[in-house]
Amino acid sequence: MTTPNTTEGTAAGKPGRVLVLNSGSSSVKYQLLDMSDRSRLAAGLVERIGEETSRLVHTPLTGDGGGPREREGRIADHDEALKAAAAELAADGLGLDSPELAAIGHRVVHGGLRFTEPTVITDDVLKEIERLVPVAPLHNPANITGIRTAMALRPDLPQVAVFDTAFHTTMPEHAARYAIDVETADAHRIRRYGFHGTSHAYVSRKAAALLGKEPQDVNVIVLHLGNGASASAVAGGRCVETSMGLTPLEGLVMGTRSGDIDPAVTFHLKRVAGMSADEIDVLLNKRSGLVGLCGDNDMREIRRRIDEGDERAALAFDIYVHRLKKYIGAYTAVLGRVDAVVFTAGVGENSAPVREAAIAGLEELGLAVDADLNAVRSAVPRLISPDYARVAVAVVPTDEELEIATQTFALVDN
Repeated sequence: MTTPNTTEGTAAGKPGRVLVLNSGSSSVKYQLLDMSDRSRLAAGLVERIGEETSRLVHTPLTGDGGGPREREGRIADHDEALKAAAAELAADGLGLDSPELAAIGHRVVHGGLRFTEPTVITDDVLKEIERLVPVAPLHNPANITGIRTAMALRPDLPQVAVFDTAFHTTMPEHAARYAIDVETADAHRIRRYGFHGTSHAYVSRKAAALLGKEPQDVNVIVLHLGNGASASAVAGGRCVETSMGLTPLEGLVMGTRSGDIDPAVTFHLKRVAGMSADEIDVLLNKRSGLVGLCGDNDMREIRRRIDEGDERAALAFDIYVHRLKKYIGAYTAVLGRVDAVVFTAGVGENSAPVREAAIAGLEELGLAVDADLNAVRSAVPRLISPDYARVAVAVVPTDEELEIATQTFALVDN
């Protein structure tokens, strides 16, 4: 995958804004960025699309636009949602008809093996994204809906797909393939694809900068810990292993997903519990992970319960951390030399107890956390390891929207 051009500034007189759209099954998140200084002009969220109580929150981020504007009421579909967002942007003088708008960048979850870089969306590209729906049934359909709506609103404007899977396409075959019959795997596109790629790409580059080095000179383990969670081993700026697989279900313990599990559990549940494939799918994706273990998927609430002596919450936390340690150890072996272990996303950036517990006991791997540095809350990249640690431990806030905007603008600014 080509490293995005991160040079700041745009040519005088050329359009320099990018609208980033992240279309989910019942929501649309958006940000408008000015690539001349990489600043945000506005951000918003439309949620509960199709329900009676849809909600739109729009936040102007420059000038005297005031604070967030919120409205509720039914928004029937993504077409209406995007038009409502466009109206809010227009009210701030930032409408989609602005000559300043250079492109619209779309987050697309699954790009398969074909899409290894940001790609201008054509009819053929859209057909290929549709062909990948069977391996991303919860995500790609919503992404496609957002793309079609945006193309209808601005058919003259470049629309760019930035794929969650693209960063991980550099994995060698021995890391990407599962040990199943090759013909079956190839016929049904079964392999490790990985997700959260825009975050892993952004954070691994920022980690290298924090160490005062170029990405090609650094080996890092990135731990993206949000409600969805994934780990990656990045060698010289290229992903060589990642924890999520064919779908985002594999890997770490997550908010509602099980992560790694014996595949035979699914057969057992079908035979013994009489559960259907759909019921097992819901169990592993929505009723497992932290919420399945203790009833909560908010790490702040879990820590509060632990402080009050709740044993279920404590066990859930220990299982979560144990899985993290396993991946840190495994990826240390894969990389051979590790320069930094980096925490990012909601839990990774904000939960000092998770970071401390994940690193505790790994001193033989050169890892340690400084308690005072770890306790600091900050929105900037920072080291939390003591000076004597052989391997740096860092917290790097992720910025997937900026990464999507940067890759989009690099593609169309020529």
